[in-house]
Amino acid sequence: MIKIVIVTSGQPSLNPRLVKEADALSDQGFIVTVIYQYWNDWGTVIDLKLLKSKKWTAVHTGGNPDNKKFQYLISRIKHRIGNLLARYIGMKYGIAEFAIKRNVNGLLDKAKSIKADLYIAHNLGALPVAVLASKKHYSKCGFDAEDFHRQEQTDNENSLAFRLAQFIEDKYLPSVDYLTVASPLIGKEYKKFYPKLNPIIINNVFPAFCIQEKKLRAEGEKLKLFWFSQTIGKERGIEDVIKAVALLKRKHISLTLLGNIDEANKTYFLSLADDFRLEQEQLKFISPISPDKIFELANKHDIGLAIESGFCLNNDIALSNKIFTYLTSGLAVIASETSAQKEFLNKYTTIGFSYSIGNVEALATLINNFDINRELLQQTKFASYSLARESMNWELESKKFISLIEKTLKD
Repeated sequence: MIKIVIVTSGQPSLNPRLVKEADALSDQGFIVTVIYQYWNDWGTVIDLKLLKSKKWTAVHTGGNPDNKKFQYLISRIKHRIGNLLARYIGMKYGIAEFAIKRNVNGLLDKAKSIKADLYIAHNLGALPVAVLASKKHYSKCGFDAEDFHRQEQTDNENSLAFRLAQFIEDKYLPSVDYLTVASPLIGKEYKKFYPKLNPIIINNVFPAFCIQEKKLRAEGEKLKLFWFSQTIGKERGIEDVIKAVALLKRKHISLTLLGNIDEANKTYFLSLADDFRLEQEQLKFISPISPDKIFELANKHDIGLAIESGFCLNNDIALSNKIFTYLTSGLAVIASETSAQKEFLNKYTTIGFSYSIGNVEALATLINNFDINRELLQQTKFASYSLARESMNWELESKKFISLIEKTLKD
């Protein structure tokens, strides 16, 4: 039997893309092991539920704040020392691997202990692990670039984050047997730097069983906006939505935010809503839920908001799973015009509309158009639902992925 190891420096519940790939590979008869580590508490709670139903094996390493505290503490200390050394000494001699993410060496030890035919890295901290483990066992390796990592946090080439990511990419990407990317524009960027690689686009779509058919709403019902992320925070476009809703002065329009939020940020957004005279029931917060439950929750709303600021190159060219979640949930889409989102909305014109980043008045106009024209709203919802059923689903996209894996193993 062919064995495949997937590595992440995060957790399965925080990476739906990894889970979909692991499921698809298991369904094809491959023996799949996912190696992961602690990232946060609520992800750990969701992992417990998620992993019970999976065919593949999940292996945790690196400890956490509740279990194996000493191991977790040591890995954090090593990571901090790695960052200091990288900043003041340089990236060579294994320093970059210590600095790029916590517990990379722990992930590597575990990966090397499992002899596999293919190792797949699912974020930058896992890239050295997959490459080095594959070299030990004379196996193949691949990398999934959900982001353009060297400019994931900042465009400042002098920053530690940029230099670290650049060093790791330059050192290890030339050794991978395949590269998958989450958007066409990410693929183009990587192709510039690594012309010998042939990036394959794997969209962040979801299984067909997740698709939610939208029921028609009665005229005069509330208009419900929906936004989600792992974390709810400032300067992510939420402020613009609050201001846009306030401009319309209609109490039947509400905004639901799904994600992890601390008290300081919650107080900030509630105060902002109060300043712009939104009613308390117009702004709702929901704590993180299991990834497979998001579609059902989103389906209770009307418009999905893909409000990206384009603050760095990656944010401008990445196509996050937000838009695909909204399609799967049967929502109309309103998206800010990052390069990737504008390109997508121009290609699929019936699923929603885009507006210039930061233009609150334009955003308010789009919301208003859906509010006063409920027929347009229903048509747009149905177009999203239809696109998810006909082409933007994992059953179709996974065929491309499985074909790539089979070709890689054969070659």
